[in-house]
Amino acid sequence: MGARYDPRAEACLTALTTGPRPHTAGIGLVAALEDAERFSGLVCSTPGETVAVIEYLLALIYASRHVPRTTQQWRTWVDDPDGLKKAAQWLRERPDDEWNLFDPKQPLGQNRALAEFIDTEGVGPAQLAIEQAGDYNQFFDHRHLHATEPMPAGQAFRALLTQMAYGLGGNAKIKPGLLGRGMFSQSVARLGGRVRVVALGRTLGHTLRLNTAPATSRLLGTFNRSWTDERGPERRSFHGAKVDREPDGLADVHSFLCRSVFLRPVRLADGSFAVDRVLVGSGELLPPSLNSQFAQDAVMVDDKDRRTLTPLKASPDRALWREAHALYAAVAERQQGEDLYGRLAGLPEQHINLWAVGLVARQSSPTAWVADEFPYVSGREQEFRTAAKTASEICEYLAVALRDAADTASAVVYPNPKPADKATHRARFNGAPQMWAGAGDHFHMLLDAIAEKVPLHETLPVFVRSLAALAGEALDARLRSLPDRGAGMRARLEARHRLRTALNHKKKAPDFLKEALRDA
Repeated sequence: MGARYDPRAEACLTALTTGPRPHTAGIGLVAALEDAERFSGLVCSTPGETVAVIEYLLALIYASRHVPRTTQQWRTWVDDPDGLKKAAQWLRERPDDEWNLFDPKQPLGQNRALAEFIDTEGVGPAQLAIEQAGDYNQFFDHRHLHATEPMPAGQAFRALLTQMAYGLGGNAKIKPGLLGRGMFSQSVARLGGRVRVVALGRTLGHTLRLNTAPATSRLLGTFNRSWTDERGPERRSFHGAKVDREPDGLADVHSFLCRSVFLRPVRLADGSFAVDRVLVGSGELLPPSLNSQFAQDAVMVDDKDRRTLTPLKASPDRALWREAHALYAAVAERQQGEDLYGRLAGLPEQHINLWAVGLVARQSSPTAWVADEFPYVSGREQEFRTAAKTASEICEYLAVALRDAADTASAVVYPNPKPADKATHRARFNGAPQMWAGAGDHFHMLLDAIAEKVPLHETLPVFVRSLAALAGEALDARLRSLPDRGAGMRARLEARHRLRTALNHKKKAPDFLKEALRDA
C-alpha cells in the first residue's frame, strides 16, 4: 500500500478545548466540524496558518451544501450547536481515495503534473512554509534552500493551505521550462495582498458559523479537491498567456488553488508519513477584482493615488489598531449590503471580537505576520466608530506635535547642521515612535470600555489624558541625554513648551483634546 494521509481523520489540526481545564487536542477535519463546540479555537503556528485552516473549513461547509439560504435563517443557525453536524457527516462519507494527501493520481490540494520532476527538481520542505521560505532562496533561520529535514504530514498540509491563501508574487524556485514558462511566475494569492477579518465566536463552531455566509445552491460552487480532479473546473495551462478564472461560488473561492504544489512523501521511523521534497510553482489566477460576495470581510479604504477604494493592506509602518476606524466604519456603514458586517449588526447584542490578520512583505519576501483583535457589540457600531476615529486623530496629532518638538530641540542643540544630518538629529529627539508603541494598549482599553457599555463621554477623556501624558513621557525620554545646563537645558525647556502649546492650540488642536485637558 502506498503512502496515505487523510486529514479528515488524522490529527492534522490542534484545537483548545473549552471547560474549566482547557487543554490542546489533535483533531482531524471531521472532528473540527462535528465536535466544534468542544473547542474554543484552533492553535496554529502563525496567525496566517490559523486563517488558512478556517478558510478551508469554510470551503468544506459550503461544499457540503448544508448552509442557511437566507440571512434570517442564518441568524437562527449561527447559535445552533448542531449547525455543523450535517457538514461533518457529508465529509465523513466522501470516498477515501478523494482525501489522500499522497494519492498517486489526485493528491489532495496538489498538481500531479509536477510529480515527474520532484526527484530531480524538488527542494527541501521548509520552502512550503511562507514565513520560513523568504524569497524562496534563503530561509529566515539561515538554513539552505535544500535543507532536507522531513516535515510531518500534518504540518505540510497546513503549510499547503497557507500557501494557497497567502502566497506572494515573484518568481518560483522552479525551472521555467517545467510545464511551460507560466509555471515560473507566481501571482499573489487571494489574501496575500489584504487584511482578512474573522469574527471570533465563543467556540470554534460559533466562529465558523459566524463567518459562513448564507447562500443559495447557485452560489455554493465547487470545492477544489485537487488540480487533477476531473469533476472540478478546467485548470489553466502554463504554455500560453496568463488567463484568470472567475470562481463559481463560495466553496471555490475559499479553496482556490493559487499554487501548483507537489509533495514527496517519506515514511518516518515511527511509521508515520512526512514530506521530504516539495515543488512550488504558479497556480490558478484570480480575476484582478473579485465580486464583493467573495470578499465579504474586506475593509475598504481610500487609495489616495488611484482615488478609489481598495481593500485594507497590512503595513510595516502602521499597526493594525491604527486602521481600526476603517474597520468600524465598515461595520457602521455596511455599504455592501448583507456582508459579514451587515449580518453581525443584525444579531441581538452579541459580544464578539473581530480578528484582523495580514502578511507584511517586502516585494515577494514576507517580513512578518500582523494580527490584532477588536471588540464588537451589535447595536454600538457608532460608538466604536466614533471612539476609534477620534482616538486615531488624536494620536496622529500628538505624533506631529512630538516631531515639531524634536525640531525645536534639534535647532537648539545643532544650530548649524549639515543638510544630510537633519533627519538624524530630529530622530534623536522625536518621541513619536515611543508614543505609538505605548498608545496601542490605551486604544484597546478604550475599545474594551465601549464594549462594556461605558458611555463615550466618560471613556474618551480618559484616553486623551493618558495619551497626552504618554506624549510628554516620550519627549522627556528623548531629551534625557541632554545636559542640565547651557544649550541642553534650553533645548529641553523649549521642546517641552512647544509640545504644551500644541496640546492647547486654539486652532490646530482637536477639540476633544483641548476639552479633555481643560477638564482634567
